[in-house]
Amino acid sequence: MSDAPGLRERKKIRTRNALIDASLRLFDEKGFDETTIAEIAAAVDVSPRTFFSYFRSKEDVVFYDNETRLAEALDVIASRRPGETAIDLLARAARQTVDRDFPGPERSPESVARRERLIESVPALQARALRLLFDTQRRVVRALYEACPGELAPVEAAAAVGALAGAARLAIMTSRHSGASWEETRAAAQRAIDITISGLASLGSREDAPE
Repeated sequence: MSDAPGLRERKKIRTRNALIDASLRLFDEKGFDETTIAEIAAAVDVSPRTFFSYFRSKEDVVFYDNETRLAEALDVIASRRPGETAIDLLARAARQTVDRDFPGPERSPESVARRERLIESVPALQARALRLLFDTQRRVVRALYEACPGELAPVEAAAAVGALAGAARLAIMTSRHSGASWEETRAAAQRAIDITISGLASLGSREDAPE
């Protein structure tokens, strides 16, 4: 049996993606606060009611993939491979999550760049991004600790998650601000993860590791 989405589901995916693209374009052109939901809906030729069937607010459009990113990271952690260390498991989840910061089949380079600019320039979006980051890290810390019983103390899991997330995020921002290409930025993020993993390699292997 095929797992491909049916016609109705494909139409919903197209509408959702069109709303995201139109929103980011209008936010970039007119300003986040100045753009109305009615204008976004009109740009996609749907009603405001249809907009609200996909998103609760304009902020939710900007962070359209947050729950998907988190779910994917938690799925990776839950599917720990035999013999995989806690830190290698976290690194695998981090690499997969970082990939969502870059253009792909569903998001054009222009769309990704627009969202990047919005989050950096709109105070309300900066605050929302910070809240989501803390919530995501808290949930990943709990999942990592539960997936690796007896190997990491809670504070070690928290330190590892915070270090990896911060290193990758700052590497991406630094590279983008320096004018690096998307591929150069991706390489910088992966390098930041590698450097951080090297520094975290001793976690869970000390004689005083939690039992």
